[in-house]
Amino acid sequence: MDNRAIGIFDSGVGGLTVLKALLQELPREHYIYLGDTARLPYGTKSRETIIRYALQCTEKLMEYELKMLIVACNTVSSVALPAIKEKYPHIQIVGVVEPGAEAACKSTKNNHIAVLGTESTIKGKAYDKAILAINPHAVITGKACPLFVGMAEEGILEGHLAEEMAKHYLKDILRQEHIPDTIVLGCTHFPLLKNAIQNVIGKNINLVDSAQTTAKKVCSLLDGTAAACTSPSGSIHFLTTDDIAKFKAVGEPFLGFSLDSSHVELVDL
Repeated sequence: MDNRAIGIFDSGVGGLTVLKALLQELPREHYIYLGDTARLPYGTKSRETIIRYALQCTEKLMEYELKMLIVACNTVSSVALPAIKEKYPHIQIVGVVEPGAEAACKSTKNNHIAVLGTESTIKGKAYDKAILAINPHAVITGKACPLFVGMAEEGILEGHLAEEMAKHYLKDILRQEHIPDTIVLGCTHFPLLKNAIQNVIGKNINLVDSAQTTAKKVCSLLDGTAAACTSPSGSIHFLTTDDIAKFKAVGEPFLGFSLDSSHVELVDL
């Protein structure tokens, strides 16, 4: 059995939603999470910058003995995943786009799917390509929702302000002649706003959480194989490129439990 760690990285703390989902699915595994909080957000950066940052994050995690790398960032998965896989062909790498696309295709009944994400994710059309590869008849509407990231990190998750912002971003989608029956939360920050978004769109439209779908994908890859961990209990080590206290304060709502500062290490990329 393989007790090496699973590496996870994101531009900040949004990827902690993926880690939280992984802890529910695979609690025995050992995890190393890197949040590049000094340089967030990635979603507004150029393609070249995103690829450079992603390779630097990967290089740092490769200093540890990993059995798998999870790119817990929709922006990086949309833009830089091929570059990471090309440079590190020896390790299994999982992004968040393909699992989310697969879940969206299973969910939709009318073939109309909307994707909410950062500017880079929407412009790159990675979800469009992944969805159309599975379902060529799908009609996809992308919507960049950049302010959702800041709201999630500031803890503005429910209530009037969160719902008004959701109405602002979703109004055009909900006015279409053919309203999507499935909306993909194509940013790992967005699951924290799930209740506010659902209140705006109603119960007849399904939300696909890319964090949950990625965790299930990893579980299917490891469960019952020689790569699964046999430790009686798992562990988590956190790396951040900026203030540890801020990482702890902002990250705890994403994880749903308190962080011990001694488990968070400041690193330089």
